Order: sequence, then structure tokens, then C-alpha cells
Amino acid sequence: MSLRYALIALLTGRPMTGYDISKSFSRSVAHVWHAPDSQIYPELNRMERDGLLTSVEVPWGKKGTKKEYHVTDAGLADFREWMESPLAPQRQRDPAYLKAAYFDFADPESVREQLRQQQAYWEEQLSMLESTRAALVDRTHPTLAARLSKLTVREAEFAVRYKMYAYDGLIARARTELNWVADGFALVDELYGS
Repeated sequence: MSLRYALIALLTGRPMTGYDISKSFSRSVAHVWHAPDSQIYPELNRMERDGLLTSVEVPWGKKGTKKEYHVTDAGLADFREWMESPLAPQRQRDPAYLKAAYFDFADPESVREQLRQQQAYWEEQLSMLESTRAALVDRTHPTLAARLSKLTVREAEFAVRYKMYAYDGLIARARTELNWVADGFALVDELYGS
């Protein structure tokens, strides 16, 4: 159900086509909620059926059209209700930690390779998160800039500060994961020698 709210959050900035949503999603909302196009497009259709979005046909190419989605008042009300309701913490389901608990079944070089893959992933994530946060701070992030243009100075400040808060948490998590990976390398070296 959170995909629905991630899409509404994205569309609060400006109306977008499915293609624009997919592109913008990968540059912003996907940092906190991953969804492939195969989930995004069907959810947009459901949301339109449920009255949370409306769409209008806009020109595309020489003779074609595509749908441009707009959030309805009902969609904004549903989003606000979701935002104000308590969120139950979810139990972790992370295969990296499950595998780490049973690395004793793996060859040490295989463990090192898996740690290298985790390290590369989290280094890339950290870099992307830090650059996105910088674009939030200087207000050049395209999705945020579109939304800020419709807000008062005070509302814009709140929007930027809360987004920075979210990204600070994501950055801290990436750094924690990188420290955990470094500890894993140290443990393998300790147990098997370097």
C-alpha cells in the first residue's frame, strides 16, 4: 500500500505522465520506496479507479497521446490521513544479514566477495544519497523544486527540512552498513588470516 502514497507524494509537486513519474520516482521517492515500472503503472490505474488521481490526455509525439496524472482532493485527503496515522515498525528481512549469520558454511573467499559486493553497493548508495541531499539543500532537485514553487516560504522550509531529515537517516544507514561490511572483512581476516 505504501507505493500508492509514494506516488501521491511525487505527484504533489506537479502533474506528470507515467513516463515522467517513472523517471522522477527513480531519482527521488525510490530512495525510500523501491518499485519497478511493472508495479507503478498498474498502481496508477488502480489509484485513478479509486478516485485518488485523475488523468487527462496530453499530446505525445506527432500523433499520439499519453495520460498525465493529477492528484485529486480525495487523493490528498487519503495521503494526509496516511501521514497522520501511526506507522508500525516492520521486522527486518535482509538476506545480507541472514547470509552473514551463516557465513561459516561458505568458503572465506566467497565471504570476501559477498562483502565486496555489499561494500560497492553501499558506497554507490552513499554517494547518490549525499548528492541528492545536496540538491535538496540548494533546492535544485527537480521534483522538490516543482513542489516548492507552489508553497509559501514557511511551507517550503518545512518541506526541505523534513526531506533533509529523511536523507540524513538514509545517509547514516549507508555509513552504518559500510562500517558493518568493514567489520566483516576484519572478522574474516581474524578467523582465516588475510
